Amino acid sequence: MRSFLPLGALLLAAFPSGVQARDYGQRGAVFPVIERDLLEQIHSRLAQMEKSGETARLNQELKRRTIVRVNRPDPVAGLIRAHESRSWQFDPTITLAADIRGAKGELIHAAGTRVNPLDSVKLRSDLLFFDGDDPAQIRWALRQDANAKLILVKGAPLELMNARQRRFYFDQGGKLTEKFGIKAVPARVRQNGRQLEISEIALPPRKAQP
Repeated sequence: MRSFLPLGALLLAAFPSGVQARDYGQRGAVFPVIERDLLEQIHSRLAQMEKSGETARLNQELKRRTIVRVNRPDPVAGLIRAHESRSWQFDPTITLAADIRGAKGELIHAAGTRVNPLDSVKLRSDLLFFDGDDPAQIRWALRQDANAKLILVKGAPLELMNARQRRFYFDQGGKLTEKFGIKAVPARVRQNGRQLEISEIALPPRKAQP
């Protein structure tokens, strides 16, 4: 079995016994190491920004951008105006990756179970997806069932809400249209038994401007 000496003992053994520590004195000028605390630097920078008015300017710019984004969210990318009508069925059934349990720990659905959300929660009204900058699509949406949910993929929802006295939603990031496989608008999603029926509706072509 190998034996190990402490590190200090090894260092002492590496030097002759006559070697001793020696003071060579001070050579050249010595300056203290000065490092400004990071928080102090941040505080100083913020104070300068406040004094110069830069903070107020940045706050106003952030406010302006926020208002613009709320009034007109980024349009859903990749969608076009439907040039032909088509419909298909969408099965919302999912396979559970983990057990679903109740408040008292009772097993409701085991992992691996296939569950269709429509068996317990019905789609109470149609979902209408359309371009809020296209007057023809707006007219189409407003002619549908009065209980339908109006979901923009482009446009200004607050402006339309004030003008039409209806509630408008927006498909932020295109999550719903991507989920349903919608490629063109206007489009409608409605329940058909245990499935969803999705339709893209081709409207009459836009009239050319004179």
